[in-house]
Amino acid sequence: MDLNTYLTLDATDMARLIKEKEVSPRELVNLSFQQLDKVNPSLNAITHTRKEKALAEADKIDIDSHPFAGVPILLKDISQSLEGEPLTSGSKLMKDVISDHDSNLVKKIRGAGFLATGHTTTPEFALKNITEAELHGPTRNPWNPDYSPGGSSGGSAAAIASGIVPIAGASDGGGSIRIPASFSGLFGLKPTRGKTPVGPGVGRQWQGASIDFVLSRSVRDSAAMLDLLQVVQPAAAFQTPLFDGKYTEEMKRDFNKPLRIAYTTTSPVGTPVSEDAKAAVEKTVKWLEEQGHHVEEQDNGVDGIQLMKNYFLMNSGEVSTVVSQMEQAMGRVITADDLEIETWLLNVAGRSVSATEFSQSLGSWDTAAEQMAIFHETYDFYITPASAFTAPKIGELTHTTSEQAALREQIQSIDKAKQQELIYDMFLPSLTYTPFTQLANLTGQPGVSLPVHLSKEGLPLGVQVMATKGLEHQLLKLAHQIEESKLWVSMSENPYFKNTNLVK
Repeated sequence: MDLNTYLTLDATDMARLIKEKEVSPRELVNLSFQQLDKVNPSLNAITHTRKEKALAEADKIDIDSHPFAGVPILLKDISQSLEGEPLTSGSKLMKDVISDHDSNLVKKIRGAGFLATGHTTTPEFALKNITEAELHGPTRNPWNPDYSPGGSSGGSAAAIASGIVPIAGASDGGGSIRIPASFSGLFGLKPTRGKTPVGPGVGRQWQGASIDFVLSRSVRDSAAMLDLLQVVQPAAAFQTPLFDGKYTEEMKRDFNKPLRIAYTTTSPVGTPVSEDAKAAVEKTVKWLEEQGHHVEEQDNGVDGIQLMKNYFLMNSGEVSTVVSQMEQAMGRVITADDLEIETWLLNVAGRSVSATEFSQSLGSWDTAAEQMAIFHETYDFYITPASAFTAPKIGELTHTTSEQAALREQIQSIDKAKQQELIYDMFLPSLTYTPFTQLANLTGQPGVSLPVHLSKEGLPLGVQVMATKGLEHQLLKLAHQIEESKLWVSMSENPYFKNTNLVK
């Protein structure tokens, strides 16, 4: 197999060709690294690799005993630990950390036969919607390296969108699967809270806002991963019933009746929305109406600004807890010089949050979840832009040295209410790009980003579709139908795939 052929294949095709003995696991690993060596110097998507280990595993794997035997995959450099390998979480403080075990999710991925070839970049502690950690430097978008692939799963998005691997580990605590999917022309599914737990012992990530899953190029690859990774785990903090069918089969079925679908192009926090984002939703709405579905513009009734304030309050409490735990483990006080500005400000603000305030903020999530459950009694799906704009330029959302100094000084001299206001204002430029995704994290609903639009500058932008909890099969069904339509943006439009005769 040559490299151009490799680039045309998703994980499902690779697994099939291995089982038919048309290609070997060793060949695929070598081709993955051939593409990595070609593109990663300009994209900076990978934190470290394990080529020789992956090749040794490729030579030993029983291709008949695992559904994805021999298919290369990259993991995200936070929470997706691999025994004996670094896991930096994008932080200078953790640059020397070596994992002593495989995470539960990674065990299941490797148990399916995937060959882990390394880890992908993430911003420090996965806190941002761009991937520009001081430890590793900025990760760049394969559609245009002057722009970000998004975050926090930006390294995984860049690796897939440049053809290094067809699928990669990702996580989503506020849009970190759907945002890079939107910015990088990929398919991104955030499953229902509790569908793919990573415990035991670590299931309450960001109080349930954060989940672990994958990014992919094809709907069927994400459907197959959901078949593999869904589990009811007794020790998990959150659980949801197993789907009793197969997602890869259910996604091919038609809807048995016309759907009722709501949509909006209005930012939930009152920020601007680009004409590209509106166009992405409008063309999707038009297509849905042509398929016989009833679609109407509708507000969901959730107070988006208050919900985001409570989201940031949770972030500050969670970050201060992590920093406190690290101080105990390291036996020293962590200072502002140890952390990036966003992490430091969240840490300082979190130290002032009372247990009452933290508990009250979580209560607002339950209120929003109830509102959305009632909303979905009327509407099967809720459609928004996945991002309000196409990707930001590299460095655009990174604070200057003088801005960071001013923020560090300011947060020390104000009360806790003003500290939370400062956090909101600090993140507002980033939130302006991506105000739509956080809702599903706080309500626990599933959501997807679908690549349906290219700007005149050649940058992708996705639409987000949300459903009520547990209805991933319905989202995958809709996604598959759109993937088969003219709406879907083919990866062949991507400069990294121009000469591959890529089939959509």
